[in-house]
Amino acid sequence: MHTVGPMGRRGIPSTIQWATAAGAVVLLTALATPSSASRAPLREVGVEASPVTDWPVYHLDAIRSGFDPNTPSIGQLSVAWTAPLDQGVYAEPLVVGGHVIAATENDTVYSLDPTDGSVLWRRHLGTPVPLNQLPCGNIDPLGITGTPAYDPASGRLFVSAERLKGTTVQHRLFALDPSDGSVLASRSLDKFENEPAVEQQRAALAVGNGHVYVAFGALAGDCGDYHGYVMESATSLTGPLHVYSALKYVPTAKQGGIWATAGPSIDALGNVFVAVGNGTTSQTYDLSDSVLKLSASVRLKTYFAPTTWQQDNLADADLGSMGPALVGNYVYADGKSGTGYLMKAGHLGGIGGEIDSEPVCRAFGGTALVETTLFVPCTDGLRAVDVGSGVISVLWHTASAATVGPPVVGGGAVWSVGRDGVLYALKPTTGKLIASISVGPVEHFASPTLSAGYAFVPTQAGVTAVSGA
Repeated sequence: MHTVGPMGRRGIPSTIQWATAAGAVVLLTALATPSSASRAPLREVGVEASPVTDWPVYHLDAIRSGFDPNTPSIGQLSVAWTAPLDQGVYAEPLVVGGHVIAATENDTVYSLDPTDGSVLWRRHLGTPVPLNQLPCGNIDPLGITGTPAYDPASGRLFVSAERLKGTTVQHRLFALDPSDGSVLASRSLDKFENEPAVEQQRAALAVGNGHVYVAFGALAGDCGDYHGYVMESATSLTGPLHVYSALKYVPTAKQGGIWATAGPSIDALGNVFVAVGNGTTSQTYDLSDSVLKLSASVRLKTYFAPTTWQQDNLADADLGSMGPALVGNYVYADGKSGTGYLMKAGHLGGIGGEIDSEPVCRAFGGTALVETTLFVPCTDGLRAVDVGSGVISVLWHTASAATVGPPVVGGGAVWSVGRDGVLYALKPTTGKLIASISVGPVEHFASPTLSAGYAFVPTQAGVTAVSGA
């Protein structure tokens, strides 16, 4: 059962109630934009929801909350269908207007019927790049890796494809009609000082307020003179293409990739937040190993970096592996060093400007958020971390080290895909296992999508739909 309670800010219920398969009621705080006032950790209180099935961007919304209160309550898990596609799927599937959208490393975008996985349409966007045409890397072939994004305002589905034209590596942004896959517009993303063959588009795309954002990092192996970029285009794919790069502010030899699979997050004012990987310098600070707050046109507004940025850069122990989490007036960041940082969203504080830091875990991917509690994708098992009081508090840690994929929340469960090819459903208040099921081999940082009573999971073969009824 699910019912709708009082509406919180952002039009999201402030409380949600699910009934389990056994009939017991599981109560959790629902997602709402918290104030800076102290909030209790994730707790058992009441809830409701209206039926919304679209999942238009990575982790559902602009702040990457990954929480859908409309997901039916979890029962027994079963594989409803599998859809073999023309290559593996690294990107999180989307759900738009009754279509499950999946993008493959063969540069093909598919629309699948959510009830049986049949192909409604497919659109091939070019020839993917074979690994032997790249100086390093670990994806073969390399096609569409970053999660696409749907913009309800323009009705366009945005996809970034890496393609081979002759012997030239190209990155191109496409706008598709999600109803039939037709190409409405496209534009090149190779217009600045970047060297396309060593830049990889791994981060999820973001859309908001008439803008689409595409971030770039490196191939596995960090070869070549790559730099981290965030590119901004109008959703019409016309007009100027704006770019953020550390090269515009301070000299840096290379690196500073912006590659975390969650991609940029966008707050209610249109500010864009990204996490940046390590740079090559340990002398003059170069805006690497950082969280950046950018304007809608990707101009730098403020930044945060740990006081240990030099050591982090030298040890490849930076913040670039997990997307920044927006929690009301706070921003939470974690990465490869094992330290979690909490900053004020209004001004990130510069070097050492955090309001709290605690040993949490090494984290990769994107978080999920319920009220003021984050579910963090740690390499040694998921953690629930509350930040509502302006202090980082670890609430629980899963016992299974396999549960390391970026989590989402719905139906009374936290869902995560392990590198062992198993989809796990965990109790949000304790982290204890509710149910699990094998979905087949998956790639790094695979994240499920919740809609219409299914969890849609990207796999090395295509998409697997798991029913929670």
